Amino acid sequence: MSGWARLDPRVIWVDLARMALSLVPLFATTVLFGGELTGSVLWPAAIIAVTGVLASVGDLLRWVKTRYRITDELLEVRTGLLVRSHRTIRRDRIRSVEATAKLRHRLAGLRVVTIRAGDRTATGEVASLRLDAVSAPTAEELQTELPAGSRTATPAAGQVPGETVLATFRWQWLPYNAFTVWALLSAAGLGWGAHWLGGMVGLDLFGSVLEAARRSPLPLAPTITLAVLIAGALGVVAVGVAFVAEQWQFRLVRADTPTGTVLRTSHGLFRTRRVDRDDGRLRGVELRRPLLWRWTTATETSVVSTGLGAAGMLAGGATVLPKAPAADARRVAEQILGDPAPLRAPLTRHPLAALRRRLGWAVALGAALTGLAWWLGRVTALPERLWLAGGVLVPVALGLALLAYRSLGHALVGPHLVTSAGLNRTTVVLRRGAVIGVTLRQSVLQRRLGLVTLRATTAAGQGSYAAPDLATADGVALADATVPGLLTPYRAVPATVGGVLAADVTR
Repeated sequence: MSGWARLDPRVIWVDLARMALSLVPLFATTVLFGGELTGSVLWPAAIIAVTGVLASVGDLLRWVKTRYRITDELLEVRTGLLVRSHRTIRRDRIRSVEATAKLRHRLAGLRVVTIRAGDRTATGEVASLRLDAVSAPTAEELQTELPAGSRTATPAAGQVPGETVLATFRWQWLPYNAFTVWALLSAAGLGWGAHWLGGMVGLDLFGSVLEAARRSPLPLAPTITLAVLIAGALGVVAVGVAFVAEQWQFRLVRADTPTGTVLRTSHGLFRTRRVDRDDGRLRGVELRRPLLWRWTTATETSVVSTGLGAAGMLAGGATVLPKAPAADARRVAEQILGDPAPLRAPLTRHPLAALRRRLGWAVALGAALTGLAWWLGRVTALPERLWLAGGVLVPVALGLALLAYRSLGHALVGPHLVTSAGLNRTTVVLRRGAVIGVTLRQSVLQRRLGLVTLRATTAAGQGSYAAPDLATADGVALADATVPGLLTPYRAVPATVGGVLAADVTR
């Protein structure tokens, strides 16, 4: 594809359909339901209509003015009406190609393709280009051609593309993703949405609910408890349905391409998404166990890859498995690494001084909040005995400090550096060959306690990963063993890592 190409013309029909649908609430309010044309009724429907029309017209103009071209070296996109832009990405810098499709795109046979590169913009974000939208066959061709074009290897004669399935959708994952704090927020959102829609036709939903609660024979406390339970149940159902719709037919595979392999995820019922991550760009894996759900072993799994920085991780490009039991997450992570040893090796515990540091911060924080509550009780209308809540707050803070300490650990396992830390216990397995530098940092308190924080810098993922509150000697030895020879000129006596000479723990 060396010539300039347009986006698919079916985008026009999709936008016209979206424009028509955006006018439905206004039509329904004024004609079908006979709602009174007051401001509270008319304005929401009018806002939806205006927003839909403007967005559709904007998409039409974007289609008219957008062109893209793929050459042997570059991917180029020209767009803009009043301000023209010409953006390029070198094909050898492409790190991932993602194809998504909302329901309206799927019905029209379209896909939105996002190409991310290993470079960063002037604002520090990962450079990316978005083609919204192209036909499904074109998207498939781009996902095959662009990553292959970023490699220089020659395909083996007679190579037949195939794939190895690493994970597929399991219904056992549903409870891990439905029972979250988002359930109550979803219930609140559903309630507000129902109240807003009712207001468009002159119904006061909240007023009706309050009137029903007032007439209830139950006392106030049981009524409120029942309402919260019902709202929570509705929220759990809503989050569960959203999870199933998003992860429907989830597949994680390692797929062959003519010049290598990619780690591919595909999923979605109404909005499909497929992401290809070049295996040659992977630098490690990250397992995260949220604090509130640690007792269920719920674990989130993502990859550490070049071209998927913090912005890409927030967008979900680094996530390769939904929240799942720890056994499933570890199995998938081991398959991605191709080596089970890093996640099975015992971690070296951090010194008790790290626990004392966390306990000290917990006591200081609890005392500060208790003092603030006492002061507010004296000078404001808040209850004077509010400070007594500190009797509960301090033990909770001490418990969290203990959990944070129990999460600390590190190890060097063959070619991998393993670190674990955080209240949301995060275990990172990073290839030592991907570490381009280390930073050893001590605060004043750490220096008094004989502790040091090591941060391994890499050109992937978040950019650096920390092993906090190591013993000073262990931190120096771990840094020297991670990048052999880096600190040797500055050391007078060889330190140890978990009782092993740093000189013996090398690649």
